[in-house]
Amino acid sequence: MADKKDNIFKRIGKKFSDIIAELKRVTWPAKDKLAKTSAVVLLVILFFAVYLTLIGTGGRWILDKVGFYDVVETEPTIATTASEMVVELPASEAEPEASSEG
Repeated sequence: MADKKDNIFKRIGKKFSDIIAELKRVTWPAKDKLAKTSAVVLLVILFFAVYLTLIGTGGRWILDKVGFYDVVETEPTIATTASEMVVELPASEAEPEASSEG
């Protein structure tokens, strides 16, 4: 037969005690080391933010100079929507007019 599991609350409590035990085994960095590594990370992020901004701006400038963003106007040659199409019925198929005789 299969072994019966503990109830849900015991399993949750065991999981939390395992997490706390694991966090006690972690070697945490000293404050000065943490400050230095954080400064390096922030400087790298700043460097790449400036670098990617310059690449984007330079690419946009080059594409403007070669005319990539110029608007070319063209005239439509074929009606593409139903509202542009006009259907005229011959007089024989048109709705009969109401007569005023009578």
